[in-house]
Amino acid sequence: MSHVFTYGSLMFPDVWSLVVAGRYAGVRATLAGHARFAIRDELYPGMVVRPDATVDGILYLDVDEADLARLDRFEGDDYRRATVAVSCADGVAREGGTYLYLPADRLLPSPWRPDAFELQRFIDGYCRERLDR
Repeated sequence: MSHVFTYGSLMFPDVWSLVVAGRYAGVRATLAGHARFAIRDELYPGMVVRPDATVDGILYLDVDEADLARLDRFEGDDYRRATVAVSCADGVAREGGTYLYLPADRLLPSPWRPDAFELQRFIDGYCRERLDR
């Protein structure tokens, strides 16, 4: 089992529950040394190492191996799972996996904002397409 730090579409319970089979507790968390950007022509973000930045997200606790495999498939080849250390809102520092975005040339200079995320459009389009495979 492993913790998983999510910072984009998977922060939203409606998306998370479509991808994984299990039920997991989640805590608000912050990851230092990384930045989240919008991706050209996509609704979801990409995160890269950026020493002077931080990213807020959700850390899901004790995710089982079967659901880690589901998450890896959902994220696809443009992402690589890496281990990071996050600071949780409950005051505990934890280690977990997160997905770093690889094709940096597709990142826009603008940050990705969770409050502007088009959740239903993402579910209707991207989730249906990715999860029907």
